[in-house]
Amino acid sequence: MVKVVCLGEPNPCSPIGFLTSGALDPHNPNYNFLYCPSFPAAVLFSALFGLTTIGHFIQAAYYRKRFCWVIIMAGIWETAGLILRVLSVLHTTSSAYGTPSQLLILLAPLWINAFLYMLMSRVVYLFVPEKRIAGISAQRLSLCFVLLDITAFLMQAGGGSLINSDNSGKIQMLGIHIYMGGIGLQQFFILGFTALVVNFHVKMNRISGSTEWKRPLYAMYASLGFITIRIVFRLIEFSSGIYSPLTMHEAPFYCLEATPMFLALLLWNVYHPGQILVGPESEFPRRRRDRN
Repeated sequence: MVKVVCLGEPNPCSPIGFLTSGALDPHNPNYNFLYCPSFPAAVLFSALFGLTTIGHFIQAAYYRKRFCWVIIMAGIWETAGLILRVLSVLHTTSSAYGTPSQLLILLAPLWINAFLYMLMSRVVYLFVPEKRIAGISAQRLSLCFVLLDITAFLMQAGGGSLINSDNSGKIQMLGIHIYMGGIGLQQFFILGFTALVVNFHVKMNRISGSTEWKRPLYAMYASLGFITIRIVFRLIEFSSGIYSPLTMHEAPFYCLEATPMFLALLLWNVYHPGQILVGPESEFPRRRRDRN
């Protein structure tokens, strides 16, 4: 285990200074962090993710957009992951908090991906007269990309579950490689999806005089950008193995993981789909079984 040296006052081995129950033992191989974690930062981001998630609950109910349960799940997983991180700071040698916290944070962005796929399919259904883009029907667009997202989810879940301080270094490295393959696959799907979004953008500029469709589209570009920043960070972080410069400092986690994901969630509080998807064609028709 790499030794961790923490400098600071008043207690050089405490992640939160005055609260000694969170004291750091750098010689303990079961320690959850390779740095002195910040208790205030974990609490702050727990609150931020919690607030945006509550906002999504309220907005989904107000606008009656049932598919928004997907982005609510993203918020719940991020919030739960950060709350468990708070507990992990207070109980620095307990994998009961550290392992599930890491797994929830690693997987939560895939829910945002799924939300974007489902939203884009509804935007196509509402605004494109033939209700298809690049030869793909709006409903099939959603189905295909969500299934691809599930594939990436399973790979990342399998790899992430192995990146556990209770496992040997060899098993952890196997988990890192599987997880990196999963996020690489996720980014590949994002690039394919972005190509369809651009196709839609060009098509709508040509056939529509309306600008209503532009607001969700620009928000989608921004969301995809935030997710890509986060994926690139994780690829660089794990490319050097368990003990890389990025894994041994806390600031990159909050700047390049937590902040982009918070902004991706907050963005859809501001530009909620319910403001744009209005009318009978804003949702796919429900299938009804013939009772005769």
